[in-house]
Amino acid sequence: MTYRAPVAEILLSMIHEAGMDPERKPSIYAELGDGFAEATLKEAAKYAESVLAPLNSVGDREGAKLDSGRVTVPPGFANAYRKWAAGGWNAISGPQDYGGAGLPVLLNTACIEIWSAANVSFSLCPLLTFAAIEAMESHASKALKELYLAKLISGAWTGTMNLTEPQAGSDLGGLKMRAERQGDGSYKLFGSKIFITYGEHDMAENIIHFVLARLPDAPKGTRGISLFLVPKMVVNDGGNLGKRNDVFCASLEHKLGIHAAPTCTMVYGDHGGAMGFLVGEENKGLACMFAMMNNARLNVGVQGVAIAERAFQQALGYAGERRQGRAPGERGEGMSPIIRHPDVMRMLLTMKSLTSAARAICFATAASIDRSRRAQDDAEHGAAFERASLLTPVAKAFSTDIANEVASLGVQVHGGMGYIEETGAAQYLRDARIAAIYEGTNGIQAIDLVQRKLGLSQGETMRREIASMREVTRALRENAENFGEMESHLSDAVDSLERATLFMQEAGAARPEEALAGAAPYLRLFAVALGGTLLAKGALAARRLSTAGNNDPLLPAKIACARFFAENIAAGAGGLAREVMLGGGSVLAGSSALER
Repeated sequence: MTYRAPVAEILLSMIHEAGMDPERKPSIYAELGDGFAEATLKEAAKYAESVLAPLNSVGDREGAKLDSGRVTVPPGFANAYRKWAAGGWNAISGPQDYGGAGLPVLLNTACIEIWSAANVSFSLCPLLTFAAIEAMESHASKALKELYLAKLISGAWTGTMNLTEPQAGSDLGGLKMRAERQGDGSYKLFGSKIFITYGEHDMAENIIHFVLARLPDAPKGTRGISLFLVPKMVVNDGGNLGKRNDVFCASLEHKLGIHAAPTCTMVYGDHGGAMGFLVGEENKGLACMFAMMNNARLNVGVQGVAIAERAFQQALGYAGERRQGRAPGERGEGMSPIIRHPDVMRMLLTMKSLTSAARAICFATAASIDRSRRAQDDAEHGAAFERASLLTPVAKAFSTDIANEVASLGVQVHGGMGYIEETGAAQYLRDARIAAIYEGTNGIQAIDLVQRKLGLSQGETMRREIASMREVTRALRENAENFGEMESHLSDAVDSLERATLFMQEAGAARPEEALAGAAPYLRLFAVALGGTLLAKGALAARRLSTAGNNDPLLPAKIACARFFAENIAAGAGGLAREVMLGGGSVLAGSSALER
């Protein structure tokens, strides 16, 4: 089935769930008013539907190829990238001083969903460049910015993240890549990195690698890691490209999914050392890299939303055409479309509501980033920054978890045909699987949430979040008509989250192993309560608009989706809370079941 970007639905989520209100005075989104946001999304959709989506299955079948150190992407990808850069898409949220449009992160996040849904393998390349821009803007010297940043923002050059080594995956303290100081202020790098997405390709004239490495006198562990900028092609002082740097792709991984995105083993310094330049301070590279990773984690969460949306569209189209059996209450001859069978309806509504909740969480995270950057005072900045920090692991982990669940349900809706590659449903399941792993596994996101983020401002950031959820449930109580049991289920979910949060805060100090054992279900509980109340905000707005005479068919659909999520997904919040508070003992006592 052909992808169609849900522009109207995305806009409703941006406005009513994430809080984008260009007409409010003053508004941090003033430049998105007068139809600008909608026009931008429609242009992004046009590019995605006409250029990227037709290449999705081509990229899956053909994959990237390595020949004598040269990596080529599948047919059509390089031309699509040139159109991407020429259209200015890479520059949407980039700093204006270096050629960016300086538009809000929320708008770029919405565009990222559209591009990723059309072709997630393609979208990975610009997403890594966005992360590189973030790191450079925050930490690079003025000289490096002058030489590299404008080219990255324009999309003429692309960026990568080089963290992982065979012996050092999530634990970066074990890195062995080394850097040596040179007399001219540059460095030479030696070693290898694995799992480097778009580490080598033929879509752009230069690739700028951001590489973690150690200096000879660096402290042990993560306190001794520095970040270096290493160009594929050396850049001369005037900005022209010079000789090839000593960095090469040694091999490509053969993967379950995202076949069109080259995943490279990169080798540095086999011929005398790869020239690199320090970003930030020596031995402070991890803080610099986290600027890239936090950006990338939200964007990977949006990838999860995108794959889920694409899988849902595919399953919905198939269910409307495929006929099997007789649906309850139907009369006449012939078989019914399977969409009329209640169990298929349940699966499709599960797909839809999970996708919508994940979208709302990602957009709320992006809006918090915007508020932190555009705040009028320090207090507003601090609150927004901490909210973005709190929500980022939830956005990344929940959205990529549900991508796997929704894509799997998509295969199930197709039945046996879903297991056949030619229908396309299986590709979404294969592509989705990596999203819960890279940019920090979802288990690590849960650990980050309970160990670091719950304690922000001595727990005040989390208390404010729960209070915001309760404002929504109070509004539901005052406007209960046509909302079914939405209020009672969401109130129970928020109560469950509050109980589990108090447990986590107490256990984190006294019994950290119990807190860690319950971290993953706690993150899920947080996401269920947050996603449910954000969808309820959208439902309340939809009802207000309908009452005012707006006949948009999306409005009753938003209410139905929010109700389904509350009564079928959020209804399980109490069980998640019990798992958080009582399940840790069985985890810690279960080692005997794992003995071999």
